[in-house]
Amino acid sequence: MSFNNYTEQFIKEIPKTDLHLHLDGSIRLNSLIEMAKKNNVELPSYTEEGLRELVFKPIYKNLGEYLHGFMYTCSVLRDIENLERSAYELAIDNQKEGVRYIEVRFAPQLLIDNKNLTMENILEATNRGLARAEKEFNQRKEVVEALEPPFKYGIIACAMRMFGKKNFSPYYTQFYSVHQYSEAIEVIKLGAHELAQAIVKIRNEKGLPIVGIDLAGQEEGYPAEYFKSAYSFAHKNFMHKTVHAGEAYGAESIFQAITELYADRLGHGYFLFDREQIKDPSIKDKDDYIKKLVSFLAEKRVTIEVCLTSNLQTNPALKDIRSHTLKKMLEKKLSVTLCTDNRLISDTSITKEIKLAVDNFSISPSTLKDLIVYGFKRSFYPGEYHEKRGYVRQIMTYYEQIAKKHGVQD
Repeated sequence: MSFNNYTEQFIKEIPKTDLHLHLDGSIRLNSLIEMAKKNNVELPSYTEEGLRELVFKPIYKNLGEYLHGFMYTCSVLRDIENLERSAYELAIDNQKEGVRYIEVRFAPQLLIDNKNLTMENILEATNRGLARAEKEFNQRKEVVEALEPPFKYGIIACAMRMFGKKNFSPYYTQFYSVHQYSEAIEVIKLGAHELAQAIVKIRNEKGLPIVGIDLAGQEEGYPAEYFKSAYSFAHKNFMHKTVHAGEAYGAESIFQAITELYADRLGHGYFLFDREQIKDPSIKDKDDYIKKLVSFLAEKRVTIEVCLTSNLQTNPALKDIRSHTLKKMLEKKLSVTLCTDNRLISDTSITKEIKLAVDNFSISPSTLKDLIVYGFKRSFYPGEYHEKRGYVRQIMTYYEQIAKKHGVQD
């Protein structure tokens, strides 16, 4: 069911969040070309049309093809100026469509080159770009006079579930070489723990708004329980936690994320309701297992970062968006927020994601408001709790003004 009052203009004007936003998957295409030329990075084409045809496609055959584009984006991001520029432009692009809060995530260890790029200056450059965009936006008259809410942001650092000795990054290659007597999985665990320690230290000493840790990469074969040490360290140092879970694996992955890694939020959660994805032979009643897990998520308000377009592109079995598990998530009253995942690679925006949702699912005005507000309430806001509450109240007031203006009410 689609509500007639949900015009694209209304969706663009309401204040929004994007809590699942990969920097290396969200570079402007023209900027990617310019930066590649500057840094002598070889691309299969140096035109936007060519790259759309060869790399950044509207439809992908599988997850591998979808991930292929990151080879090029990560290559150009191994440059301090490019990092700052990409972060700045990403914030600007979000501001232009009414997004007031973003959490930008990426894996710093994929960018470290063991030469000029360090964990610290990578995170500092990203923050400079975001901070510049925030300052410019918040100097606008409407924000200064409190007629509109300000723009805010946080940074999330991703640990990788899996990385090899070659073809991932210079950092990971060297990391293997100095742990040459360790099993591969032990090296991977150490890499995640090293990241957790680094971001806590840099946050504390540099004052950067590093608000959370994430676990990204191949789910199957690399269960969440492998990364308990990294997440325990982050948890004990007041770092928020999100985990890619249920994107390419099922309920067990989600269960581990919330019980082993203390996850505050879940990335994707697409296979939450899929009983066929449950592999543990000790789980005899799969339907009951899913029922209890869903109830737990709902009660604890563990928010799911849903990325509709991305799921369509990476799950060949998902032929129709109306079959997406967002429908069941809404029916079970789960805390859900709509996100882009990768603006470039999925050719999307938050406005597009919300329009896709309201055009294909039964979303009442009150439910839509919940979806929007959950994004702000369940954000890893880089400030004290009372500041966050004040910000959310300001957002809700502004949302209601826009809704009234457009006649969007229950």
